[in-house]
Amino acid sequence: MRLDKFIAKSTELSKHDVLHSIHQGEVSVNGVVVTKEAQQVHENNQILLKGVRLQPRPFRYLLMHKPAGTICSNIDEAYPSLFNGLEIEKRSELHIVGRLDADTTGLVLMTDDGRWSFNITRPTNACCKVYRVTLSQALSDERAKEISAQFAQGIQLQGERQLTLPATLQVIAPKDVLLTLTEGKFHQVKRMFAAVGNRVIALHREQIGTVRLDVELGQWRYLTPHEVQSFVSA
Repeated sequence: MRLDKFIAKSTELSKHDVLHSIHQGEVSVNGVVVTKEAQQVHENNQILLKGVRLQPRPFRYLLMHKPAGTICSNIDEAYPSLFNGLEIEKRSELHIVGRLDADTTGLVLMTDDGRWSFNITRPTNACCKVYRVTLSQALSDERAKEISAQFAQGIQLQGERQLTLPATLQVIAPKDVLLTLTEGKFHQVKRMFAAVGNRVIALHREQIGTVRLDVELGQWRYLTPHEVQSFVSA
């Protein structure tokens, strides 16, 4: 974690005051004065501000049921921010783990723990994300088998040099399928079906890892310790 972020998470100081304290030589890390705010530190380091050791606030881990017409951003843009529905202190310290498009609904994870979120989004960790997809064209049994085989092998997306990682397709109804991915390329689900001649008309994320969406639209809750740990050990 950056030194300035560590201090902000350990005190009630404003960003301006945090930078002032660092630049004035009021902060030491393991006995050495540090005046660069971008210095990387660890919570196990001894970090003192004016001689007082700092202890960061506990990390927070949340899930939310994202409505359509919202964006996974801390501020409003073309659409309102998903964070508007989050009544919590210091929500600006949180970030989204694996964003969804404005028109996509479903499970979103939020945290202020950067290492934890990296563990989820890094493709080599193979953290599964399950999406319910509604298609414009119905799939026959034969066509579903063909697409399933293509996704399992990896397909070429427009503008991409590498194939997608293997994905699993499960047919629920002729126009409704479940797609399980272990990566998160830009608009990946929509682009995958476009590559096989179909179009996504509705998209909903149901699950990340072993965590399933279990709150009503627009609602949120904290993850349980077991759920948090499930990603650490993934």
